[in-house]
Amino acid sequence: MLTKKQLDLLEFIHTRTQRDGVPPSFDEMKEALDLRSKSGIHRLITALEERGYIRRLAHRARALEVVKLPESLGGPSSTGFTPRVIEGDKPDSTPPQAMPVEAASLDIPVMGKIAAGVPIEAISHASHNVAVPKSMLGNGEHYALEVKGDSMINAGINDGDIVIVRETSVADDGDIVVALVEGQEATLKTLRRNGSSIALEAANPAYETRVFRDEQVKVQGKLAGLIRTY
Repeated sequence: MLTKKQLDLLEFIHTRTQRDGVPPSFDEMKEALDLRSKSGIHRLITALEERGYIRRLAHRARALEVVKLPESLGGPSSTGFTPRVIEGDKPDSTPPQAMPVEAASLDIPVMGKIAAGVPIEAISHASHNVAVPKSMLGNGEHYALEVKGDSMINAGINDGDIVIVRETSVADDGDIVVALVEGQEATLKTLRRNGSSIALEAANPAYETRVFRDEQVKVQGKLAGLIRTY
């Protein structure tokens, strides 16, 4: 049986992962549960892990998976819940406890590479398609991009991941977006608005937040999920 705080944290992690495709940061968890320090979050996560509700993935920043939900959150067991991070198999290898990819899937075009670090070329033509479970996709058109760089690693987005993006020209403050800067550079960052300025915020302290005039940045999509191959 879970305590109220444990249940609240599990629900918050599950809701944010379903919405954003990546789990929330420890700071976001601390703020959501109104705790004074992240040590309390660490204790709650450890308790949830010991009870089999979440799994921490080794050697990756902010990598959590909800593996089952209690009945009060729509459980009853891990067999009924599929994380939004879809794990691909290595050739000739089956990872332990790999979650099954749904048979119902759609082919999404991979439009090139997206910078999560230093600037690279803007989005180009589709190079190939990737099969994506329908459950990862909502309304609207979607496309995929290969991530290059580590500036979003603390958001659970690693170099080499394939991000699934829903096409849109609008985004809310705090959304992870594909932004086209001055018509030349495509980048994956968290969008923050401040009056007539737009800040593109990395999720890695090694990278500075970049601030632009509103007209210099065009949103081309919002993060819907990601695919990771091991």
